[in-house]
Amino acid sequence: MKIQANLLHSVFAAASLGAVLPAGAAEGDSSTDSGASILDKVMVIGNPANIEELPGSAYSITRKDIREQNYDDVNQVLRKVPGVYVRQEDGFGLFPNISLRGVDTTRSSKITIMEDGVLTAPAPYSAPAAYYSPTVGRMSGMEILKGSSQVKYGPQTTGGVINYLSTPIPLKETAYLKSSYGSFGDLRTHAYGGNTIDTRAGQFGFLVEGYFRQNQGYKTIDETPDFRDGANTGFTKSDPMIKLSWEPDTGIYQRLEFKYGTSSLDANETYLGLSEADFAADPFRRYSATRFDNIKSTQKRSYLRYVVAPTDNLDIIATLYNNDFSRNWYKLKDLRNVNGNTVKLSPALAGAQNGEGLACLKGDLACTLRVRANNRVYNSKGIDTVSYYRFGSGKVQHELAAGIRFNKDRVRRFQWDDDYSQLANGTIDGMTPGTPGGAGNRLQKTDALALFLQDTIKTGAWSFTPGIRYEKLAQTYEDYSKPSKSGTNKMSMTAGSLGVTYKFNDAWIGFASVNRGFSPPSPKSGVGGIKEETSNAYEVGARYINPKQALAIEMVAFYTQFNDLIVIDNIGGTGTGETENFGMVDSTGLEFSAQYDAGIANGWKYRNPWYLTATYTNATQQNSATSTDAESIFSYGQAGNKVPYIPELVLSLGTGVESKQWGSYITGSYVSETFTSANNVDAQLNGAGNPDARFGKTDAYFVVDVSAFYRIKEGVKFFGGVQNLFDERYNVSRQPDGPRPGMPVYAYAGIEMDL
Repeated sequence: MKIQANLLHSVFAAASLGAVLPAGAAEGDSSTDSGASILDKVMVIGNPANIEELPGSAYSITRKDIREQNYDDVNQVLRKVPGVYVRQEDGFGLFPNISLRGVDTTRSSKITIMEDGVLTAPAPYSAPAAYYSPTVGRMSGMEILKGSSQVKYGPQTTGGVINYLSTPIPLKETAYLKSSYGSFGDLRTHAYGGNTIDTRAGQFGFLVEGYFRQNQGYKTIDETPDFRDGANTGFTKSDPMIKLSWEPDTGIYQRLEFKYGTSSLDANETYLGLSEADFAADPFRRYSATRFDNIKSTQKRSYLRYVVAPTDNLDIIATLYNNDFSRNWYKLKDLRNVNGNTVKLSPALAGAQNGEGLACLKGDLACTLRVRANNRVYNSKGIDTVSYYRFGSGKVQHELAAGIRFNKDRVRRFQWDDDYSQLANGTIDGMTPGTPGGAGNRLQKTDALALFLQDTIKTGAWSFTPGIRYEKLAQTYEDYSKPSKSGTNKMSMTAGSLGVTYKFNDAWIGFASVNRGFSPPSPKSGVGGIKEETSNAYEVGARYINPKQALAIEMVAFYTQFNDLIVIDNIGGTGTGETENFGMVDSTGLEFSAQYDAGIANGWKYRNPWYLTATYTNATQQNSATSTDAESIFSYGQAGNKVPYIPELVLSLGTGVESKQWGSYITGSYVSETFTSANNVDAQLNGAGNPDARFGKTDAYFVVDVSAFYRIKEGVKFFGGVQNLFDERYNVSRQPDGPRPGMPVYAYAGIEMDL
């Protein structure tokens, strides 16, 4: 496969294109504008060539990396990045669960997620769980940052940073269209157009973009006498966006940029998995009890950004932003009146109550299906200002970066339960609506002030980068149903880092860093006495980059100590849903990546790139769990046990052949099995010895993707491919409720025009 997802892409881009593209420029554009280096700083990494000098592990994924295999699932994209672990849930990447170097995977809530440098989680402080994730299929790239350099970003600094890069405003007239059709009736269309125009008042730029996807899903719901739409388990998603820019013709460089975009999702998705036996027989089955499950969500994102360089040594970037997100995941919560009892979903899957709960799920027993409307509204807004000042003598050069951000976010929960009466043949006999707010009527909000200061000091072959981050939070929690639980909380958190690089010669660079990070609790947890999670992280590594040989290698060893690890006591809507400080976890590992292009190295007329990335991780609990809530996957964990959902080995490799007119690629990805609970059991038994389908293991799996294209003329090509070529069947997760499969074999074909 062509060069994939890391620092070395810039090397091969330089070799094949003759230049490295600046951040903010479309592929094929060229820019000598003095603003290019300033716009570079808007992003986490900016120009991929910057990675060479970063005092920590960082990876840059380009638009070509995303489009090459027609990926629209961030889990597939990130499999190629060492030090990143993804836990699939729906098979399409709608609700990613991402971990960097051993942090908790749940809903990516321990990762700072951004789009174009702006916080993009629904409520980054009050409720960061990723029920919204930017659509990777519309992106022009991604940046992943670990180690000491993440001190500039927060509020989650124990794991790392993932920054999605949306389509930039092109520097020349551009029109793009990509459309594909594939398995499960999967239809995707991505189109945009834009230009930058010179006028007497300066340069004006614009971009209009649309992204649309729909499919019928790959699962099938059991049908009943009154339900005949079992094949409709898919989703519809649309993402329109507009960007405008103005660079006035003044004596100093200035730029104004405005972005507005929305994302709407309508998905027939469920939390419920299958029993072990039914999963083995048909992992793509869904029980009739999930027929009502559906999530509708809308996200609106906007920013106004001002960039100015008052002098040659000073750059200032100010961003005013606002994100709105609303969602209602209407989904099965539990089972009532199962021969007079209430049965929760995961125990039902594991055979609780002599299998009567499972019979209810299958529509073979009279019972009541309780469906909860998880209705919530989020908002995040603020202003972020970052300045860069360069100074120094000939022997010692400094670049001082300072930032301040005011952020206000909130989540309003207003939920209710509806009861559906089911007959013994699965027919729904009637519905009793619930009381709005009766199943959760709460508000969480946070006002946050964040400051950072970082200095990059270069002297000879050495570079030193000390940094510090401070955040002050004012949290409010209001429970309108139980006012006695309401309250306020204030906390301050400090993070610090030091990174060092040494350039041995033109090819070898060594680096090391230490980083103290933090992760704040939600307002509800903070009012309840939960402390912030902290970490002490260490890494040491080396990079080898030789453009003449088209070879690049990076090796990193890391060690992270997590203290007061914050875990959600019951994930997936079961149990009390309380949060706790689990204690201490140590995560130790090795990351390796290598890339080589035989075509470039040997001067062939075609390219023949190879890549290999691998991550070994040992994430271990250092103390026994204090929780005795048998439903918590972190309860009854023992010191020395593995952390749930952190695989020991992740491996990705690939190769390809590409000429000017055609190309073909193949990649393979391996993920080892994981325990799904802190008590590290093989069976579906919780810490109290009771049946629970969330306990056990996931499967190890190896999936192969292939793709090819044929260019019929400049800017126009046909493409096609197959993902999960050998139709691997595997269990990727037992969260939220029971075993869940990865996506089966998926074939597609389409046309792409870039004019």
